Amino acid sequence: MPHLKAKYWQKAHDPMLTKINLEEKFALFSELWSQKLVGQVNDMHVKLVKIQGEYVWHHHDHEDELFMVVQGRLLMKLRDGDVWVEPGEFLIVPHGVEHCPVAPEETHILLLEPATTTRGGNVDNERTAENLQPI
Repeated sequence: MPHLKAKYWQKAHDPMLTKINLEEKFALFSELWSQKLVGQVNDMHVKLVKIQGEYVWHHHDHEDELFMVVQGRLLMKLRDGDVWVEPGEFLIVPHGVEHCPVAPEETHILLLEPATTTRGGNVDNERTAENLQPI
């Protein structure tokens, strides 16, 4: 058992272990639709984004996406019916499912998606250009 305690202590005090405060991270940027990288879990990126208005209809051929609303409201338009996502809730959009995120007011979202995910999925235009920045 002492070996496990020592191993846990080393892991818990690893300088690479970083606690993230979402409110502080969201306060670091104001631009809309500009994803910010705040962490990585294995091959998954943890991103923050502020949105308002409507994005574009798109899908991802291979990647699922998790949208967690931190502040505001998200309307996820889907071909089979729309879903409202409120603060403290999240929605997983499976790969291949066409969707269109819409926010009637400024909305703060945490995204969890594979590092290979490109913004806009199968759609390529000025709104979907990748500008991922770490913060």
